[in-house]
Amino acid sequence: MYHIPVLLQQSVDGLNIKPGGTYVDVTFGGGGHATAILDKLENGRLIAFDQDLDAQANVINDDRFLLVNQNFRHLKNFLRLHDAFPVDGILADLGVSSHQFDVPERGFSSRLDALLDMRMSKHLEKTAATIVNNYSIEELIAVFKKYGELKQSHRITKAILQKRQFDPIETTWQLAETVEHCFPPNKRNKFLAMVFQALRIEVNDELSALEELLLQTTDVLVKGGRLVVISYHSLEDRLVKNFMKTGNLEGNLEKDFYGNPLTPFRAITSKPIVPNELEIAENNRARSAKLRIAGKN
Repeated sequence: MYHIPVLLQQSVDGLNIKPGGTYVDVTFGGGGHATAILDKLENGRLIAFDQDLDAQANVINDDRFLLVNQNFRHLKNFLRLHDAFPVDGILADLGVSSHQFDVPERGFSSRLDALLDMRMSKHLEKTAATIVNNYSIEELIAVFKKYGELKQSHRITKAILQKRQFDPIETTWQLAETVEHCFPPNKRNKFLAMVFQALRIEVNDELSALEELLLQTTDVLVKGGRLVVISYHSLEDRLVKNFMKTGNLEGNLEKDFYGNPLTPFRAITSKPIVPNELEIAENNRARSAKLRIAGKN
């Protein structure tokens, strides 16, 4: 299968789908969530976004469905373009699809030897190799510290600089080999995943795109509309949690003259929903997933 959808039932239920409503799946991927949404629609409509051209192979042949090959940061513009504004619900399943991890030439995984690419859209100019071989010391340290939350950022950067003095680091295994001595042997895979995550976020400008998406949902959703987000690491989850709680990305709750909170959303889930042991056993990539649901006030 192209991609096993994570927390499928819980996330689709979270949309509280009306048969004639308009919904958006901003991370179409293999179409697992989208298919489940369409099953609940009658004369409604589903607009899906995915910047990865590989997702076109999964287009659903249904008059109620439209795939927009764009980054979800352009949500509002393309919904207006396709006369699908406002909408009743938005679903975002963040992170990387199983397909992107498992196709070696995409360069997302340290398990598979391939060129250091990591672009979710081939239209992007900068690859992971560009960053590793051309960023300054300060820039590399900042990437690994901010996006990988790695305490070894200086050591990783030093190792990369020493290696690239003689030869460019062009493949996933060359990168892994360059930095693996920076970590305890028993935690090699965990820390390599964090190094790759940091580079991937930088290549695709993922957090800025997520911030732009979240801020647009206030305008895009109808009153009572649902925002459903599945995140996979603390950087994403923190932004989603702050936004759903306060309506801003910093988590600063504003109040009116009477002390009532001024927030465009209300949390439907007080705590994130996480996969059960059975789902994790069937799909290991679900292990870090957190689902949050909010309704627009």
